[in-house]
Amino acid sequence: MTWNSSLAAVTSLTLDGVAQLSEHRWIFFFVFFALYVFVLVSDVLVIYVIASQRSLHRPMFVLVAAVLLNSLCGGAAVYPRLLADLASGLRHVTVPRPVCVTQAYVVSSLGSSSFMLLAAMSLDRYVSICRPLRAAALMSPAALAALLLLCFLLPAALVGGAALQAASLPLCRTRLRRLYCDVYSLVTLSCGGGAAPGALPLQVYGLLCSAATMLAPVLFVLVTYGRILVICARDSRTNSSKALRTCVPHLLVLVNYSVTAGVELLQRRLQAGGAPAASVLSSLLVFIVPTVCNPLVYGLKVEQILTELKRLLRVS
Repeated sequence: MTWNSSLAAVTSLTLDGVAQLSEHRWIFFFVFFALYVFVLVSDVLVIYVIASQRSLHRPMFVLVAAVLLNSLCGGAAVYPRLLADLASGLRHVTVPRPVCVTQAYVVSSLGSSSFMLLAAMSLDRYVSICRPLRAAALMSPAALAALLLLCFLLPAALVGGAALQAASLPLCRTRLRRLYCDVYSLVTLSCGGGAAPGALPLQVYGLLCSAATMLAPVLFVLVTYGRILVICARDSRTNSSKALRTCVPHLLVLVNYSVTAGVELLQRRLQAGGAPAASVLSSLLVFIVPTVCNPLVYGLKVEQILTELKRLLRVS
């Protein structure tokens, strides 16, 4: 079979990950359903509080709302389809190739935006703590809007290029040991796998994209928070303690994203044809842990948001 004919023949892909959950599918269904309801309610609640309270209309809280909105969209790209697949009772789920590519693009783009938003948060904290007299000018509404556009549009453009290249590769295999589609897995299905013509440039491009939208933001966060620690060490204990407390939630979310993304990337690179359960587990962790933890961290660890939440819910 020629690559052109195989490309024309492959119109759908099969997700085998659901088979790993099928024995207890209704337990998993209700667990994921409960988690998704929690994610929806908690994210929307925190975003509403930030949007409705003028006292929270500041760059730090706007960026928190952006992170939660990003997490909300990421969950919407995975949870509903996963719940439908579990409810269907099928062990092998067939997905049209365009739908699979679209899901891979959305998941990867929003995942990269998460790291960019965390870098934007670290910039805001650095400006507020280390350049307080220029904070209003440096983080003006126009500057904040431009920063948010960069956080969403740069990953969307870079990942879009990778998704288009992956969609054009001829496929000789159609089974993904995953619960959802991702760009890297699509490349592994191509004729010749990673050694196929066009696959190697795509892998290099993917590494560059990851470096630009994941590694660079993480390094930027570490550098800026390192600088903040130095400044706080020179300041009074009261002021430095208050400043550091505002950084803790962002650092917790950074660790959360970095660990889950690192485990997922490592598992995908090291898997050698076996251990489908490990692939399913890593794909679960990479979207469940951040989407569930984000509203908990920002809702409970950011004092101003927690105060407004208690007032809204009339909790003493």
